[in-house]
Amino acid sequence: MADRRAGMGWMDGGVHCFPIRVYYEDTDAQGMVYHANYLRFAERARTEMLRLVGAAHQRLIDRHDAGFSVRRLTAAYHAPARLDDLLEVRSEVTATRGAVLSLNQDILRPPAPTPLVAMTLDLACLNAQGRPRRLPPFLLQALDAPPSP
Repeated sequence: MADRRAGMGWMDGGVHCFPIRVYYEDTDAQGMVYHANYLRFAERARTEMLRLVGAAHQRLIDRHDAGFSVRRLTAAYHAPARLDDLLEVRSEVTATRGAVLSLNQDILRPPAPTPLVAMTLDLACLNAQGRPRRLPPFLLQALDAPPSP
């Protein structure tokens, strides 16, 4: 059986690691990853981190009337990624409070430890009417004890 981490990434301590390959569609006229595409890479990694801890978006919506919206995001671009690079998005939950989930997300080109892009963000947990709601208790528990590889 294929390793189930292949599509979801893996946990390394409290950090979720998710591989991303840079495709032609991700690049700009200069052959570098277009800046907005790093946000897409980070979104994919967050989605797979939640799936890995048992909190896939559809489960959150169907069972807990909960979804996430980006409330605040800052990004620092340090160096470009290029066509065919194999990147790694590292996501770490830094705080949970009320209806807010805070994370750091770094995008690297392994084995180099220096981020190409470093992001900090707050996600607001919202109900189906778009109103803030507390983070579901099962999610808080899952994020405190993420699965090991």
